[in-house]
Amino acid sequence: MAVSERTTGTPQPIGFSRSGLGIAGMVLRWIALLIAVVLFLIPFYLILRNALSTEQDITAPDWTLFPSHLQWSNISELFNDTTVPMARAMYNSAVVAILGTAGQLLLASMAGYGLARIPYRHADKIFYAIVATLMIPGAVTFIPSFIVVSSLGWVSSLRGLIIPTLFSGFAAFLFRQYFLGFPKELEEAARVDGAGYFGVFWRIVVPNSLPFFAALAAITFIGNWNSFLWPLVIGQDSSSWTIQVAMSTFITAQTINIHELFMAVAVSILPLVLIFAFLQRYLIQGVTQSGIKD
Repeated sequence: MAVSERTTGTPQPIGFSRSGLGIAGMVLRWIALLIAVVLFLIPFYLILRNALSTEQDITAPDWTLFPSHLQWSNISELFNDTTVPMARAMYNSAVVAILGTAGQLLLASMAGYGLARIPYRHADKIFYAIVATLMIPGAVTFIPSFIVVSSLGWVSSLRGLIIPTLFSGFAAFLFRQYFLGFPKELEEAARVDGAGYFGVFWRIVVPNSLPFFAALAAITFIGNWNSFLWPLVIGQDSSSWTIQVAMSTFITAQTINIHELFMAVAVSILPLVLIFAFLQRYLIQGVTQSGIKD
């Protein structure tokens, strides 16, 4: 009787199936994805189009998809501009971004591992103090940080640009949450062989956490490369300008050098595109591995 009840029922109409709904849903998803891609690429198209145009083509009332003659000479004009040391600015940005990223990962990872693994009765208090720093607006600590840097004589130097930004409470928080979920069995096996906390961290934990390190490295590098306010205040001499500060000089109260500004923007985002393309597969993996744990 049960079998007959299961086999009898209202038949579904021919031609109306879940497969049809699935195809329609897939088509809608592809259309939505295509629209999102176009919207995402529009700013890059505008940057590239204006970077290879003249001032007249950019400000012309009649819009064209691309100018009739691509101005590749804008690249040499940008780097030969004596008023803006673009090559030096890119070098400074690379040094600040690379050393700042390496320093943040080193300090934050060691702090996070210590809070997650080393038994200490005040570990929770220190962790809550680090989390509390995330609630303090950057404007509150900006002036005290500048006074300290100025008193040390680090204004207009790479030390003043890098050292004050080496420690990140947010990165330490993420590392601590990640290390809480790291398999303790691997660490215990190393301890049996006589390794201490420092040896376990460098020989076991770090090599097995490279995807998470890569994810944070990509985010930190992009943040350091795009930093503007702190380099603007510290880099008072043109020899210590970063790429973001150098680009701001193309806009003055008297003139706006539009085509060089767009070319500078195109040059400045190229390293970020390469970093993101190389490390993007680690971003989602790293975020999922940093799940919040008690």
